[in-house]
Amino acid sequence: MGFFDKLKKINIFAAFGSELDDDFYDELEEALILADAGMDTAIDMVERLRQRVKQERIKTVEEARRAMCDILTELLSVGEGKLNLQKPPAVVLFIGVNGVGKTTTIGKIGHQLKGDGKKVLLCAADTFRAAAADQLTIWAERSNLDIIKQHEGADPAAVVYDATTAARARKADVVLVDTAGRLHNKQNLMNELNKISRVLDRELPDSSRETLLVLDATTGQNGLVQAKQFKEAAGITGIVLTKLDGTAKGGIALAIAKELGVPVKYAGVGEGIDDLKPFDPAEFAQALI
Repeated sequence: MGFFDKLKKINIFAAFGSELDDDFYDELEEALILADAGMDTAIDMVERLRQRVKQERIKTVEEARRAMCDILTELLSVGEGKLNLQKPPAVVLFIGVNGVGKTTTIGKIGHQLKGDGKKVLLCAADTFRAAAADQLTIWAERSNLDIIKQHEGADPAAVVYDATTAARARKADVVLVDTAGRLHNKQNLMNELNKISRVLDRELPDSSRETLLVLDATTGQNGLVQAKQFKEAAGITGIVLTKLDGTAKGGIALAIAKELGVPVKYAGVGEGIDDLKPFDPAEFAQALI
């Protein structure tokens, strides 16, 4: 069973007739919009397929399906899909609104990186939400990972500073940083993340760094709005899409790739510790259609 078999089946091509006529393209466009791809992305994808059908003299719906799979894979293969951890201690900042599965995502990625032989340090810099540090501590204990934390309400940048000191002393390969999940005041978020960035620039100037936005795939086009806001406020190097096993239809990944040019780096399809995996554009495209 493939990883994305848990993805809600939308069967874009299932109910279509056998003719590649205008009705076919109209239905395909509608199916993509219903799959959360968004209108602009859907129109663009269908136009690309029309051109491919014409250029390659495609005659059947099955051939068109394979061509569409290639088109979606190309769209999703934007940027660098793998985490950049080349210069230790590499730092991965996790941002996103509350409730998207951010802390759980950090725990799962930490577990996987440890399995890959990395020395991982968790940093509980979400001091705003009650019990955020407790939740991350549970994940640290589950995977036997070190964690740096302070009291609730502490300065997040101070916790990050402690983590940089510990990372150097303990020769950590990767530091995974949880941050406060709020966007109601963009200026506060910007100030907080800028402060954290300044600490990292000063303390770990040569380290690799990633900023991953965690998005709940079930929020559909609202997730795209969040992504645009966070990209503007914080700059992001990649996306983690969670909850693809529920009512999510997955097309939001297409909209993010087209609108933002930011790669999806991980995808989650369940609660299990192994239900979060590096994102594979080709496998995802196959599952989507």
